[in-house]
Amino acid sequence: MTSNNDILFARAQKSTPGGVNSPVRAFRSVGGTPRFISRAEGPYIWDADDRRYIDYIGSWGPAIVGHAHPAVIKAVQDAATRGLSFGAPTEGEILMAELICQLMPSIEQVRLVSSGTEAAMSALRLARGATGRDTIIKFEGCYHGHADSLLVKAGSGLLTFGNPTSAGVPEDFAKHTLVLDYNNPQQLEDTFREIGNKIACVIVEPVAGNMNLLPATPEFLHTMRRVCTQYGAVMILDEVMSGFRVALGGAQSLYGIQPDLTVLGKVIGGGLPVAAFGGRADLMQHLAPIGGVYQAGTLSGNPVTVAAGLATLKLVQAPGFYEALGAQTSKLVQGLTAAAQEAGIAFSANSVGGMFGLYFAAEKPQSYTEMMKCDVANFNAFFHAMLDAGVYLAPSAFEAGFVSAQHDDAIIDATLQTARAAFAQLARR
Repeated sequence: MTSNNDILFARAQKSTPGGVNSPVRAFRSVGGTPRFISRAEGPYIWDADDRRYIDYIGSWGPAIVGHAHPAVIKAVQDAATRGLSFGAPTEGEILMAELICQLMPSIEQVRLVSSGTEAAMSALRLARGATGRDTIIKFEGCYHGHADSLLVKAGSGLLTFGNPTSAGVPEDFAKHTLVLDYNNPQQLEDTFREIGNKIACVIVEPVAGNMNLLPATPEFLHTMRRVCTQYGAVMILDEVMSGFRVALGGAQSLYGIQPDLTVLGKVIGGGLPVAAFGGRADLMQHLAPIGGVYQAGTLSGNPVTVAAGLATLKLVQAPGFYEALGAQTSKLVQGLTAAAQEAGIAFSANSVGGMFGLYFAAEKPQSYTEMMKCDVANFNAFFHAMLDAGVYLAPSAFEAGFVSAQHDDAIIDATLQTARAAFAQLARR
C-alpha cells in the first residue's frame, strides 16, 4: 500500500528540486522515502501517515525545550496578533540583543539576521573589512552555511553526498579560502607563521556538528586564540549549533575561550528562522550605518521570531536545565554504546551538552579523516531499523543528533530498547 509520504514525495519532486528544500531531508544517503511531518509535540513528531516517532533531530537543534512548548507557542501567538513584520525597529530586538550580550560576555554588540548562512557570511565580510585582508581559514568538514567562500571542503549535506565542494563557486572566490585540518594545532600555527599577515580571520565550529559530532580539542582552540591575537586576525566561533545547545554560555564557556566574533542561530529562534553575529564592539562598529561594511535584511529581527527566541532563552535559564539535558544525552550515548557492544558491533558515541554523535567505528573519531572511515553501510541499516521501529535519527552518517528537555527517562529507555533490537538485527546481517 502506498503511504502518504510516498505520495507527497512524488508530488514534491515535480515542483521542487529533489522534492525537498534542504538536501539532507531527501534521504539520498540512507535510501528510502523521506517522512513528511504533519505535527510535533514534546519529544515526538508525526508523519503524513500519522505515525509517531521519537525525534532526535529537533529541527536540527532549535527544539531544545521540546516541540511546541506552550510558553513558546503563546509568545508567538501574542506577537503575531500585533503584526508579522514592520521593517522598523522594535523593543523585542533590543531585549534579544541585551540577553545575548548578557549570556555570552564575549559579545559586546550583536546584529540579528535571518539564517546561519547569512550570519556567517556577514561575520566574514566584517572581519575582512576590519582587517583589510582577504584570506580566511576554515577547517575540513566544518560547515558554515552555503556562502560561496565557505563551500570549500565543507561538511553537512556536502559530506552526505560525497562532494566536499559545490558547483557554481568561482575559483576567484575559493582561492581566498584556505582549508586546514580540524584539531591540528601545529598545522594552524605553521600556517600563521608563514602567512599570518595576510589572514583576515579563522572560522571554526568549536563543536562540529556537520561531520557528525566532533568536538575541538582545547589545545586546538587555545592555539587558534593565541595566533589570531599575535597576527591581528579575527577569531570567529560558529556556534550556530552549539550556542545555547551545549551550555548556557555556548561552547566558548565550556572551553574558556573568548572569540572576537560569534555566529549564532537555531536555539535563539526557538524554531523560527533567526540568527545573529556579534562580538567586540570595536569590530561591530565597522558595520553600516556607522561603518563601511554593508549588511542589511528586511526581516532581520522579525518580531515573531524574536518572541519565540526570547521565550526559549528564558526557559533554558532555569536552574539545572543544562545539567539535566546533558545527563539525559549522556545516558543515551552510554546506553547505545553498551547495546552495540552486547551485539558485537563496532560502534562508539559521544555527547556535548544536548548534542550527540553516533559512529560506526570502534573508537571515537578525532578528525575529518577518521570520521570518513566510519562504516556508512552499517549506519544506514541501523537508521532504517530505528526508523521502522519509531525512532527518528538524522538521515545521514555525517550529522549530529539532538536531545530536548522533553526526552525523559521513559523516552531514553524506549530508544535504547529499540536500539538493542536494531543492533541485534545488524549482527545477523
